[in-house]
Amino acid sequence: MKIGMTTSLPIEVIYASNNIPIDLNNILVSGDADKSVAYAEKKGFPRNICAWIKGLYSVALDSGIDELVGVVEGDCSNTHSLMSVLKSEGLRVSSFSFPYNRNREDLKAEIETFARHYQVAWEEVLKTKSALDRIRQKLIRLDELTYLENKVSGFENHLWLVSSSDFNGDYRNYERELDSFLEEAQSRKARNDSLRIAFLGVPPIITDIYQTFEDLGGRVVFNEVQRQFSMPYLERDIVDQYLRYTYPYDVEFRIQDILIELKKRRIDAVISYTQSFCHRQIDNILLKKYIDLPILVLEGDRPGVLDERTKLRIESFLEMLEG
Repeated sequence: MKIGMTTSLPIEVIYASNNIPIDLNNILVSGDADKSVAYAEKKGFPRNICAWIKGLYSVALDSGIDELVGVVEGDCSNTHSLMSVLKSEGLRVSSFSFPYNRNREDLKAEIETFARHYQVAWEEVLKTKSALDRIRQKLIRLDELTYLENKVSGFENHLWLVSSSDFNGDYRNYERELDSFLEEAQSRKARNDSLRIAFLGVPPIITDIYQTFEDLGGRVVFNEVQRQFSMPYLERDIVDQYLRYTYPYDVEFRIQDILIELKKRRIDAVISYTQSFCHRQIDNILLKKYIDLPILVLEGDRPGVLDERTKLRIESFLEMLEG
């Protein structure tokens, strides 16, 4: 079966059950995202709801998935209502939760329940994890080529890491393509960009944001949430792996990881990206409190390219840093 996901979750279970995980977010941005959002609004989704939720509604109906797994704790609270609407339209739905308190036993019980839902043994889940960790090790190398050797662009880093949420539904093919990319990237000449940028927050729904930074003399060398999708810590135990995954938990836990990476990657400035109408906008209060670097807050709404006002803000921000 094709199993749609509203965000990253223990894909080891889905692969171990010989099913195909499909991160609907990746499907949305690879197609006509604006059309998907517009269709959801035509069906009654309000204007002041995140474009991702509206896009996921359309993609879930159009992508041929057999079941939707909604992450109902640790992501968007609107997922509950999204699942109800999709269920009313005949789509089979189930749920997964990341416990807010990061309690190990609660998380283990949730993953075990998830495995029972797909009738897969725990041993098979761990065996699949070993295969995926081999790929994740290579993604660590890709990340090093980004911030240490300056041979991989911020967008390329984003694209490979964000795709690791489901490994494009075929982890074996993903690994082959990654091997080819790493071989080509390692032979490149190192870049010498003057400004090193950290991109914090959810992956952008805006298509040209990375290119805009590079055109203006900056380069993203840290994609926070995308890196989290790649599970970079290589914990031996799957429960520990998803305990260290910062995205579903509180912002203070995120900040601990962010501060380490900002120093390690010699970051000059931070972009904090949030989506319109998202509760994560409130996180910027604490990001500004604890991060002692220049921060530019950007907000994305509908899919598409940057508007001229936001381009001007980015240009002014980078000029200020260079000055």
